[in-house]
Order: sequence, then structure tokens, then C-alpha cells
Amino acid sequence: MMFSPALKALLCSLLLLCALPALAGRGVDPASNSIQLALTTEPPNLNSLTATDSVSFFVLSHTQEGLLTYNEQGELTGGVAKDWHMDGTAVRFTLRDNARWCDGKPITAQDFVFAWRTALKASTASRYAFILYPILNAQKVHEGKLPLDALGVYAEDAKHLRVELEQATAYFPSLTTFATYYPLREDFYNAHSKNYAADADKLLCNGAFRLTHWIHGASLVLEKNPNYWDAERVKLQRITIPHITNDAGTLLNLFQAGDIAFTELSRDTLPLALEQRLYLQSFNKGMLHYMEFNFRPQRLLHNANLRKAISLVMDRNTLVNKIIASPGTKATAHFFPDWLPGIAPQRAVPEPNIAAAQQALAQAKKELGIVELPPLTLLIYDSPAVVRQAEYLQRVLQESLGITLVIDKQIFKQKLAKLNSGDFDLALSAWGPDYNDPITFADLLHSANANNHGRYQNPRYDALVERAAALPASTERNQLFQQMDTIIQQDTAVLPLSEPGILYVLDKRLHNVRRSRFGDDPDFRHAWIEQGGKH
Repeated sequence: MMFSPALKALLCSLLLLCALPALAGRGVDPASNSIQLALTTEPPNLNSLTATDSVSFFVLSHTQEGLLTYNEQGELTGGVAKDWHMDGTAVRFTLRDNARWCDGKPITAQDFVFAWRTALKASTASRYAFILYPILNAQKVHEGKLPLDALGVYAEDAKHLRVELEQATAYFPSLTTFATYYPLREDFYNAHSKNYAADADKLLCNGAFRLTHWIHGASLVLEKNPNYWDAERVKLQRITIPHITNDAGTLLNLFQAGDIAFTELSRDTLPLALEQRLYLQSFNKGMLHYMEFNFRPQRLLHNANLRKAISLVMDRNTLVNKIIASPGTKATAHFFPDWLPGIAPQRAVPEPNIAAAQQALAQAKKELGIVELPPLTLLIYDSPAVVRQAEYLQRVLQESLGITLVIDKQIFKQKLAKLNSGDFDLALSAWGPDYNDPITFADLLHSANANNHGRYQNPRYDALVERAAALPASTERNQLFQQMDTIIQQDTAVLPLSEPGILYVLDKRLHNVRRSRFGDDPDFRHAWIEQGGKH
């Protein structure tokens, strides 16, 4: 019997689903010591060198580990490295004797040398290569001005890694918790070449779990890694992810049915959760939601007055209180969230100024040499909550300025691709802290940062970022961040909108799930199940 290609693919997927060990189980299963979760989207990229999004980082943080990690108090602690010593511009890490890959082979200092050099190769196209720039010669290596072996990282022997820095960088140890700093084993990486991390059998893990099944667009399974150095403290045997959906109603229904152990709530599902008297928990993830502008010369938003006009009509309080309507979310006009160390408390959010906005728009048209502004494209991810925000912004610009905003709604992976290629006028984006220092936000708008999707450039701003990176925590350093925030507002480099608060529900039988502003979040690596408890 002949089958169409589509039918063959469906049959293969069904067979794989039947083969998965826990897909038919419950959200929390004490008998098998396993849990089930849902993701809002397919992980776009599980290659630690090139991943850029929170969904991929969630999976990576459970399957991989860097030199350092964070403990329950949010403090730096040893990961693959059992200890480290920083002396001026040099850092020496000592690796654990029992640190191993999931296939049982030891993790060596050379695995870090190889990973960091590979991340800086132009052919790798890592959008996080900049995070390695504190290392001696890293930027020059990335730009092809020096060979790979000029990078200031050296394997003294199998268990000792020495890193030389461009300048004293007090926060450097925290950088080593980030995915770009994870180790890679050269033989495995080269064996799979461009297909590395494309499937479960092409990803070599060294973290608390290993990825054993991945049916693209459908499900993932993480099994406890018996070769993890701290395996004794990992209680869960399996994390199964049988659902991938961004529909908040579906996610709450799955939680209520006991099919998943955790989910975040939206404006639409919060009333139902309250009505059913679910136990709600809150968390401020420390993120910023903002609008990006495309500064490329061929795009209209390179005009400062047009950006200013759009900024002046923004009613952030209405956006937060009536459109997002999620407790804990607050409006902001500032790029640096005030929870960051050294950042001053935020000032009041400005009210819209329609008259000034219309004057700025008239000036923009004159400068651009046009009578009527053509439609502008707003790039967004296709989640219902983001679509609602986009439609509100669309209405505001039309009613206040007569600007037609075309909403370009894309699946998450495609949205990232269009951002990276510059295929947008405006984009709704989010940024979360990669480590516990204001530089994690400041660096985003540096001209050398590949995640600066709109290609904003200001030499004064770049100089402030570079100066702050070289200073220890101090009043002088804090003032530099204040100056950066002023420049961002003056240039309308981006348009800060809100700092999201998160409400979520968690199965009461599941304990020690860690929430963190930086590092792994949510973190199930040390979670455990209460035997005989209630959902």
C-alpha cells in the first residue's frame, strides 16, 4: 500500500509517541518520580553556541551546565568547576574530578577552550559572541583580526582552566553560568557538524538531565543523567513535555486535569483560577518588554522625529492596566529595571502628549520628504496576549497619528529569524537578565551586540557601556547607567513599555521548584515529589 509523504510523517510521529516512556502519565507521578510540563513553543535552537531565546535556554539549563551555577539563594556556586580564584585580570577554575558527559567521558578544561573558540568563529554566527568579549582578545578573534588560539583561555591540564581578561571585570564569574560559556566536546560536535543539537541523539549533555526524545513540534523527554556529578541530589527521574501550545486556556485546562504540573496564568485565565480557588503564586522575573525600532537607513524609523512621535502617543498605563491586566506588571519608561543593583528608583511614567506627537510627525514627514506616511510593519510573536497588545498599539497609532500599522504575526522561531535579518519596522520584544549586573541590559544596545536587532548606534552610549564594564560596583558606575538611560530616552533608541509580573500555579505535591531572575527559570533540577499529597 502506498502512503503519501504527509501520512507517512504522521504515522512515524504516532509510533514515536507510543514509544515515549511517560506521555500517557500524569502531571505529577509519585510512582515513577516524574512530572509533565508544557512549553509555549518548540525550542528554536538547542545549540548552546547559537541559542538566543528563553524556551531553548529552559531546556539547555536542565541538560547542560557551565563552570558555575546559582544556588537556592541566587548566589554563585560551583557547577562543573568545584572552585575558582580571581586575581585582577586572571581567573583560574578547577574542574571537579567527577564532572562527566552523559556518555561517561570526563569533562576537561579543553572542552571549554574548544567551545569558546568555536562561539567566536564567524562561521558559527553566534548572536551571543559579544558575551565572551571580556576575555582577552575575544572581540579581535571574533572580527577575524587574530587567530582562534590568541583567545585568552588556556587548559593548563585536564582539570585546570585559566582565563585572562581584557581588563578587570568583577562580574566575569557570573558570565560563566550562561549558555554560550557551556562546554562542548570537540569530537562529538565535529561528528555532527551543522546538525549538532538538531535532534535528541545529536545533543551531548552534561547537566542534571539528558534529552532522550524530541519529536519536533510535539514533545520532548528529559531523563535523569546518571553521570551528572551531583546526580544524588537530583530527585526527579523524568521530565516529559507532551504539550507545546501558547493557548493560556488550554494550559490551564491541562493543569486542572492533572496533565501538567505547572503553568503561568494570563489575563484571561486568572479569573477562572481565582473562581476555582487555585493556589496562586507570583514572581517578578526582572524582564523588560519593549518596542524595537529599525534604524537601518532604508527604514523610515531611522528618522528620530518619527520615533519620537510614536513614543509620545504611548499610554503605558492603559496598556498595562487594561490590555495586559496582569497583577504585578508595571508600566515603565526606563530601560533599566530598578531591581538591578545600583539602579535608582524609577520616575513616574509620562502621560501621552498627542499635540507634541503630531508636531514631531509633521517634522518627520518634512525631513523624509513625504506627504503621507506608508504603512509600518509591527513584528510580533503569535501568542494571544501579544496579539492583543499589538492591536491596541495599532489602534493608538491610527487614532492619534493616522499611522497605519500592519501586524506581522509569526511563530516564535520565524519571529526570531525576521528580527535577526532586520525584516521589520517595529517589533515587540522582551529581554531578561542573563546575569546579575546592569551590564546585561546596557550591553543589549551596544553597536557590537548582534541582539541589537534594530542596529541602534551611538558612540557616546558605546563608550559608557565599555567604561562601566571596567568598573567595580560604585557610585561612579551607577551614574554611568543613569547617563545611558538618558541617552536611550533622548534617542528613542527603544521604547520601554512594561516590566511583567508573573502569576502561576504549581502542583502542591511538587516542592523546591526554584524561580530566578537570572540563571535557570523555572528550575526543576532539584524539585521533589511529596508522596501521597494532593494536586
